[in-house]
Amino acid sequence: MTQLWHISFGMIRTRLARGLAWAMGLERSQKRAIVFTFDVALCVIASFAAFSLRVGALSFPLVPPLIFAGLATLWFMPVFIATRVYSNIFRFAGARTIGQLAVATSVTAIPLIVIVMGFTLPGIPRTIAILHPILFFGLVASSRILLRSLVVDLVLTGAQDGGVSRVLIYGAGSAGQQLALSLRHEPRVHALGFIDDDIRLARQRIDGLAVYHSQSLEEVIAARDVDTILLALPGASRTRRSQIVEDLRHLNVHVRTLPNISEIAEGKVSINDLREVQIEDLLGRDPVVPNELLLARTIVGKSVMVTGAGGSIGSELCRQIAANGAARLILFEMCEFSLYQIERELEIARDAQKLDTLEIIPVLGTVLDADRLAWVFAKWSPQTVFHAAAYKHVPLVELNPVEGMRNNVLGTLEVVRAAEVAGTAHFTLVSTDKAVRPTNVMGATKRGAEQIVQAAAQRQNATRFSIVRFGNVLGSSGSVVPLFRQQIEAGGPVTLTHCDVTRFFMTIPEAAQLLIQAGGMAKGGEIFVLDMGQPVRIADLAQAMIELSGLTVRDTANPDGDIAISEVGLRPGEKLYEELLIGSNPQSTMHKRIMKAHETCLPEMRLNALIAALRGERDRSQVLLRLHELVPEFQHDRDNLRGDRRKAQRA
Repeated sequence: MTQLWHISFGMIRTRLARGLAWAMGLERSQKRAIVFTFDVALCVIASFAAFSLRVGALSFPLVPPLIFAGLATLWFMPVFIATRVYSNIFRFAGARTIGQLAVATSVTAIPLIVIVMGFTLPGIPRTIAILHPILFFGLVASSRILLRSLVVDLVLTGAQDGGVSRVLIYGAGSAGQQLALSLRHEPRVHALGFIDDDIRLARQRIDGLAVYHSQSLEEVIAARDVDTILLALPGASRTRRSQIVEDLRHLNVHVRTLPNISEIAEGKVSINDLREVQIEDLLGRDPVVPNELLLARTIVGKSVMVTGAGGSIGSELCRQIAANGAARLILFEMCEFSLYQIERELEIARDAQKLDTLEIIPVLGTVLDADRLAWVFAKWSPQTVFHAAAYKHVPLVELNPVEGMRNNVLGTLEVVRAAEVAGTAHFTLVSTDKAVRPTNVMGATKRGAEQIVQAAAQRQNATRFSIVRFGNVLGSSGSVVPLFRQQIEAGGPVTLTHCDVTRFFMTIPEAAQLLIQAGGMAKGGEIFVLDMGQPVRIADLAQAMIELSGLTVRDTANPDGDIAISEVGLRPGEKLYEELLIGSNPQSTMHKRIMKAHETCLPEMRLNALIAALRGERDRSQVLLRLHELVPEFQHDRDNLRGDRRKAQRA
């Protein structure tokens, strides 16, 4: 009998779904006609129901309720059309739709009450004018909600490939509640309830959804077969978000999150705002409130130039410089498309934020072109320069050491000289942790660039030269995070160069903000080192990203896992561990996240001689030899270097 019932129910469900699908395929005018006819029928039913309630019986004369139904129908038709009731789409019916129906039925009730109360209509009690609108509203509103449920559950969900995602929303605040409302219109998502840290909300219900305490999360996931957790905690600190994400890692659920509160507009939270958990959600370090004095010292009211303005760091520097009151912003970039993108973005931001006094000047050029630089400095007289132009991709620079040296070393020299001649007040070199005891060409060229800036600072000229050194920034070109995500989406494996590799990470906005503040503290010759927090083991990062995607790691302990992690070997010149200081005596500054180091450099005469030798060099082996002399701590394939040196001496 039970099996027969299931078969019958399934047949009814299938036929109903087909009927609804057919109706959804009709023209809009045809759909409205069907709904209108349906509402007329409900109006008649409401009339008979009102009479039945009034007389307390199921049998009564048919003529009076038919007369009243005719009056009600003649009046509700123009009212419903005028209030645009039939412009609504059923699959999106919600609170606003019900509110619109309430207004329309209330307007319909007014003349009916006046007619019935003011005139004696044979066989029609006066209370019918009160009962009918109430019943009519209930029937019409119920029909909208019922049809919405049928359309979403039977038609739209049935048309989707795969099953329905069963989700819990972590956070029962306003953002979580708005997200839950948005999920009602998603046929492939079924919201099961809320998770919240507030014990007072446990066992309560919000808009029909149960609220569970976070301590019972594991039990709820198992009991309700949850496959996705949506974090709706836009106001939570990064530390708290990190704790929650870490707790969710081992629960075999897919974790997605709303952005930080500063990234979303209040009252406009939807499923479209959700994104994958980012590495910054795992770092657990809250940004420090910026020192406004340091931000303004080299920016407000000044002419500021950024080289490499279209790059990851350069573009963020431009955004923050524009927002902090610069009078003129010179965008110096050799890539036409990157320059176009950042210029367009800044112009839109300038109009939106009403930064009418900001002058944006896009300049195409390379830092190796001394004449172009001289012209730019002479024409626009930048008072502050942030030199971010550099080749930074380690494997590519390793394969192209000549061009890496020319752009990173000789390019820095040309910008430094142009700044000195123009009398620029502040010059800040954007450097990297890979310049510390470098093992790759990119790091060696950046350490060479640092020494050029250090030598310029020792000349006691009008320009204050400084260096800011930091590690990896999240979201930059070549970052490991998007690579891991692509590999996970493709089904793996996730590739590591070595299981013990660690790296420092910082968000691009925080790095740019600290960089500007460090420049504001410069007296000349300092190497500022940004506090990058604790180093992150890349293997742990890969495992966390896999687990937060609702998948498991496939290894010897779990051969049936979803995604394997494989080692491919260290790339040429790659370190296991990065460092930020050559020495071990960093000094504190007025900013808690910025340290200061004074590191030695080659004597200027020796430095100039080596740079002169590099200037005209195009041979790879000779460039590597010269870089080794320029940066004595450069540990780059020393056996090959010795062989190249012996060959050069024999020649």
